[in-house]
Amino acid sequence: MGIIERVVLLDESGAAAGTAAKADVHHDATPLHLAFSCYVFDGRGDLLLTRRARSKATFPGVWTNTVCGHPAPGEAMDAAVRRRARQELGIAIDGLRLVLPGFRYRAEQGGVLENEMCPVFTARSAGPPRDPDPGEVDEVRTVAWAPFRDDVLAGTYPGISPWCADQVRALARLGPDPVGWATGDPRALPPAAFLDASAADR
Repeated sequence: MGIIERVVLLDESGAAAGTAAKADVHHDATPLHLAFSCYVFDGRGDLLLTRRARSKATFPGVWTNTVCGHPAPGEAMDAAVRRRARQELGIAIDGLRLVLPGFRYRAEQGGVLENEMCPVFTARSAGPPRDPDPGEVDEVRTVAWAPFRDDVLAGTYPGISPWCADQVRALARLGPDPVGWATGDPRALPPAAFLDASAADR
């Protein structure tokens, strides 16, 4: 039997309120839980944009930020981001930075609700995805940040995920160049989330 992936359930303050199997969490009354998003930029400064696999139970086939996922119980956020980048895209990332520590959203598609406190990170990748997991990712493309941002803000980028659209609006307020975005205050993370300071740039 395979390993059962578990997510951290949250109360309204963002404190841990238990755990649940990921496979059992997402439905029409999804409980609030802990997640993350990461925007990975390549050596030219372009964003790696991914299309979620059409086989996924939640938001299949939508375009979204590079990596999304859930930290396991007891797992540091930064470790979880690195783990998912390897699992989903076969890439190692560096320069990982927290930029939107307090991001939260709710979104519904096809009767399935997403309900997450979802801190947002940026990172760099030294190379293109080597082996995307077809169970997670249907397609990867690179896009220049500025026109992508402008299209999302104008509502003209087709098939973008609702959380990515909300995140891009928040990221746009940080400034025009992702390199210059201020690092977010880790004290603004949900109380259930934590970073491993010893893992910086590892």
